[in-house]
Amino acid sequence: MTAPAPIETAPPDTDRGRGSDVGLLLVVILAFTALVISIAAFTTGDDDESDTSAGGSSATTTASLTEFAIDPADISVAEGGSIAVTNDGSQVHNLAVVGEDLKTADLNGGESGTLDVSSLAPGEYELICDLAGHVEAGMKGTLTVGGEGATEGEGASADHGGGHGADMTPEEAARLDQLMMDSMLAFPAETEGSGNQPLEPAEIMPDGTKRFELTAEIVDWEVEPGKIVEAWTYNGMVPGPYIKVDVGDKLRFDVTNELPLGTDVHFHGTKLPNTMDGVAPYTQDLIEPGETFSYEFPAVKEAVVIYHAHVHGQMMVPNGMLGVLQIGDLPLPRGRTISGIEIPADLQIAQEFPMVLNDAGTIGLSLNGKSFPATEPIVANRGDWILVHYANEGLQVHPMHQHQFEQLVVAKDGIPLDNPYFADVVNVAPGERYSVLMHLNDPGTWVWHCHILTHVERKEGMFGMATAIVVS
Repeated sequence: MTAPAPIETAPPDTDRGRGSDVGLLLVVILAFTALVISIAAFTTGDDDESDTSAGGSSATTTASLTEFAIDPADISVAEGGSIAVTNDGSQVHNLAVVGEDLKTADLNGGESGTLDVSSLAPGEYELICDLAGHVEAGMKGTLTVGGEGATEGEGASADHGGGHGADMTPEEAARLDQLMMDSMLAFPAETEGSGNQPLEPAEIMPDGTKRFELTAEIVDWEVEPGKIVEAWTYNGMVPGPYIKVDVGDKLRFDVTNELPLGTDVHFHGTKLPNTMDGVAPYTQDLIEPGETFSYEFPAVKEAVVIYHAHVHGQMMVPNGMLGVLQIGDLPLPRGRTISGIEIPADLQIAQEFPMVLNDAGTIGLSLNGKSFPATEPIVANRGDWILVHYANEGLQVHPMHQHQFEQLVVAKDGIPLDNPYFADVVNVAPGERYSVLMHLNDPGTWVWHCHILTHVERKEGMFGMATAIVVS
């Protein structure tokens, strides 16, 4: 057997050994230094968090968002601070400072975010949720910057409902009940102004053309008792004039602009020559302030048309620049039996009118430009048939529910349906029109409203998108 060869070893490298020792020492020193720095930073952070303002109070406070409230409604934060925001509701909400480019992301239920207000000078600011309709439903408050500040966790109440949960006092419960009853008994309330007023032609021209005059102007508009807003209007009303013409008519609309901005008018839902489509600068020039532009087109078929501003539409339309043009009479299912209900062959319509839905802008949650209790009741006799044209010019879907009378949907977007159908709730999306026929065969006062409940009720009582049919 051959013995294994011996393993050769090199003599120690004394210089290399000394280098390794130095390297190890450097590692130890660096690690110790990092530890000292981290401890210092941790200690400094504690100090900063405990005293971020000259007065020694925390620069962060909390706020809770619910349907539909900011809790607390009055928030104070030290200069240079922020607001920790939690959405304790079920809908999407945000928190924004009015007039400043400051707001949280849109928060789903259960999500949190931070509203950094460190750039704000000391003073008082308005807080809102800026999603459509949420301010009108009650989501507004006040922010004071530079006050004593609120300590972390002091902002929202324990039940995120402002004391309106299981811990509600009998006095608070009685107060809320009374507010609700008072708001409902105030219906119908009188306010200045009425929209949807019929507009007759200014003249019948020699060739038979029906010429109408529309003036775009800003007016004071009373949405509900005591609530007066700047409305952008046609002929000083919200909605604009209700115009009804016959199929085959030749139409001319002279639109005069008395607004501070340029404008145009789009007739949404009827066939038009391209040059009359009302989309500046593609099909026409802007109608500048003080100018008049004429739209001319034939009424070629039955239609339920929304006319509205197109340029600056995101501002002008929610603020009131919209109206309904009806061309002809919709064919109705006379003599047919639908879902077991017979429609009389000699059916006569007692009332026909548009119901314009809105949820944003200065007008806010409203029916025909008014918020409950200023919405107009429909007064009718037992046995009457009425035809209603829903027209949604808002930013949200609205499920419209009538408490007693089935809604027979006879047309969608002004187009007669081959198969009309009955619906308890009619879901009307932005830009849509639904025409519904109702037989008022039971006496009484019957509520009619959007079935998104926060579009009709708030803590102070009923408001917004509600009215009633009164059958005698």
